Amino acid sequence: MKKDFSKKIVLILLAVILCVAIYFVAINFYKGDFSKKQETESREEIITNDKLYDLENFPKIDASLATQPLVNAFVKNFTQVEDFDESVLNYSNTHPGYVKLINDEVDLIVVTEPSEEELELAKSKGVELEVIPVVKEGFVFYVNKDNKVENMTLEQIQKIYTGEIKNWKEVGGEDAEIIAYQRPTNSGSQTGMLSLVMKGLKLMDAPKENLVDTMFEIVNLVSDYKNGINSIGYSYYYYATTMFQTIDSTIASNVKMLGVNGVKPTNQTIKDGSYPIQTAYYIVINKADDENAASRILANYMLSARGQQVAEQAGYVPVK
Repeated sequence: MKKDFSKKIVLILLAVILCVAIYFVAINFYKGDFSKKQETESREEIITNDKLYDLENFPKIDASLATQPLVNAFVKNFTQVEDFDESVLNYSNTHPGYVKLINDEVDLIVVTEPSEEELELAKSKGVELEVIPVVKEGFVFYVNKDNKVENMTLEQIQKIYTGEIKNWKEVGGEDAEIIAYQRPTNSGSQTGMLSLVMKGLKLMDAPKENLVDTMFEIVNLVSDYKNGINSIGYSYYYYATTMFQTIDSTIASNVKMLGVNGVKPTNQTIKDGSYPIQTAYYIVINKADDENAASRILANYMLSARGQQVAEQAGYVPVK
């Protein structure tokens, strides 16, 4: 009799424990599901948050060609003005942007990393630059779509641009001389080429006809059906894909991105770091600016969850 009673007590206790466990599991699941729902809703609301600036009071800003769509997206979201005349921002591109910042003509620029000459100019003016990554980026090489080469190692690319490799057959292509285009000194692409790819190796002197002033022109030359098949160019991933597609989709369709060390550049391979030539676009300000300066306040907005979502929706790879 006592044994039966004890069994009943044990069974009752087990049932109570099981009920309590189920209760807590259910509560935690509900809380977790609710918090996830709140998090999802808050992320959706970030993009439509309140106005941070009036357009006429927006900080003075400049940008490179490849970051102008990013800055436009920030301005539109932070002012909540969807349609504005972009000429009011008075963009001047990478090197002139650095000059403006160093001369205190603008509060902030969004560009590629500074060249040695730009750093020297800043030093001569007593200005220390603060360089802050705002979105991730990849430095890419592209060829004509009819070129049979799909991938090269970083070492092969370096040897092309030192002049050691001169023929496509040396890298798996046709028996044809390589036309290796370059950009001018202090262009964002040339600065990236020197720091990210050559890394102290001497870049060969480019013949005048191989030195191309603009990123648009270099893509156009490589895409040419007659002469472009033997050429190679370089740029930043966003410009060479997303941005150029909106400029001229026909020309864009005639070039292809090369894989480097077996990895093709994509948003995902840039985001996860598997694409080997990683870089960024940067917010650059005067390091002397204090926390209340217009430059730092705007930089903080760009790096916030809201700012990073704006960047991602504009087609860039966020750093956060």
